[in-house]
Amino acid sequence: MFKKLLSFVLIGCSIASTLTCADSIQPRKKHPLVVAHRGASAYLPEHTLESKALAYGMRPDYIEQDLVLSKDNHLIVMHDIHLDNVTNVAEVFPQRARDDGHFYTIDFSLTELKQLRVSEPFINGEDGHQAKYPGRFPLWKSSFKLSTFEEELELIQGLNRSLGYDIGIYPEIKKPYFHHWEGRDIAVLALQTLKKYSYSDIDQKIFLQCFDAEELQRIKFELMPSLGMDLPLVQLVAATDWGEKLITVNGNIESYDYDWMLQQGGLSKIATYAEGIGPWYPMLIDTKNGKPSANGVVRRAHSRQLQVHPYTFRADTGKVPEEFASFEDFLHFAVYRLRIDALFTDHPDRAVNYLSRNPRHNPTN
Repeated sequence: MFKKLLSFVLIGCSIASTLTCADSIQPRKKHPLVVAHRGASAYLPEHTLESKALAYGMRPDYIEQDLVLSKDNHLIVMHDIHLDNVTNVAEVFPQRARDDGHFYTIDFSLTELKQLRVSEPFINGEDGHQAKYPGRFPLWKSSFKLSTFEEELELIQGLNRSLGYDIGIYPEIKKPYFHHWEGRDIAVLALQTLKKYSYSDIDQKIFLQCFDAEELQRIKFELMPSLGMDLPLVQLVAATDWGEKLITVNGNIESYDYDWMLQQGGLSKIATYAEGIGPWYPMLIDTKNGKPSANGVVRRAHSRQLQVHPYTFRADTGKVPEEFASFEDFLHFAVYRLRIDALFTDHPDRAVNYLSRNPRHNPTN
């Protein structure tokens, strides 16, 4: 079933973009890198191999992989440490939730995880599952599964070989603090897997990202030197109240304070261990009287030789910031006003198409 769907996906992308072979493709002009956020997640369930194959056919520069661990130490490609809102785990293993009501990926073996169906992200409402993004692929249609990091690397490397492209990877190590609390070292396992698949230095197309500053510094100064690796690192920037990292302070669990990263001296500190930052795009914008402008973060980052790779650009109804007339206007502002170096998007086809046209019109804002 997957092989057949994969064939249809790739053939469909080839027809849609009128690209019949690698030799017929002209290289795009220099522009910010396009990162397929969780694959072609606007069109197929995120982080499935089908979504990654569709994204590949759209020819972004990089494809993202979020990584969490299974009970038997397999790196699973999924966005959260919980299975709750993208799988049918509550139906297949109803007694396996922890006391907080969540089903944790780390509590299931790979064999068990492969028994689950994957769907679009959903919210559990009074009327059952409600799609987080109503206009996307219908909930529980077709058949999608979780995949391992190795399976995805082999897919991307295989397509690079068969099609002759050079599309990179952009893995994120999810919640290292949680894995440490569980007695696991996800960073070591991720680096070992990357090295196994020949991602060991800056000569390969890879960025390695994480929200955990201390873990990134450990990777930079301890783990990579011990493994003979030197990968470019990206410090993701969150809002403190998101709880992306939890720490213990005087016996209490608190959210890690991210405010320092974009304040005085923060970017200079990040520049000692990372090649770039990955902020939420509103962190780069000031808005006055409905008119957006750059707030200086990109300029300050560039002055410290840091790249800026903001997230997440979505074209869904209601997801384009109200200051912009369209998704394309939003992209134009990010590229030509903010002057970002890369962007994460659920719609890699639209970003690639827009940037490839080298637009000449003036931004509306």
